[in-house]
Amino acid sequence: MMNLFQMTTNAHGIERKREFLNDNFVCIGWPGIGDLTNISADELQNKLEQIYPYSEAELSASLAAIHCFVHTMQDGDYVLVADGDWVHLGDLGDYFYYEVFDTPEEGKCHRRGVTWLKSLPRATLNAGVQKWFAVSEPISQYKGPLPSARLDLWVTAGAAPEATQLTEKGPVQVDEGTLAEALNILKQALRSEDVERRERAAIALLNYAK
Repeated sequence: MMNLFQMTTNAHGIERKREFLNDNFVCIGWPGIGDLTNISADELQNKLEQIYPYSEAELSASLAAIHCFVHTMQDGDYVLVADGDWVHLGDLGDYFYYEVFDTPEEGKCHRRGVTWLKSLPRATLNAGVQKWFAVSEPISQYKGPLPSARLDLWVTAGAAPEATQLTEKGPVQVDEGTLAEALNILKQALRSEDVERRERAAIALLNYAK
């Protein structure tokens, strides 16, 4: 069974959105604690306490985020990252440790490869995912029902039939208001000064026109 996660792109306090998308990976911060592949929970806590002057709450949040990235995420799960009015959906690979970047300056040594599948307007996410995605955390897992296949289709408001059967109120439909809002966002994006954003908006509109 696949799982869906979201991640922010400012790992170690550095905005890495372009790196994530261009170099096909995601990462978390916490340099200085070494390879986490086989580390126990107690060992991880001890290392964090030695290196980072965290409060109890900060330590707890860090342990949860690291555990999620290293152990809860699995090869073949999915990740969403925000990009303004857009989101990018990717297929995750295994955790790996990149020692050359284990420095206070870089801090991007704990990584997972990503195959980016699609980019879509944030307004087109289905209702459950939109509600979850609106609560921005460094890393979190979607806890609602998921389809057993083709999550890349289900994640939009026009959910695949298998996914709509999981709801108690019948198939999820895209109402005209939501569709109009999404199209308006795309039209505004066409006038953006960002060339990449204009190109993505144009592609999305052409796909819709089909």
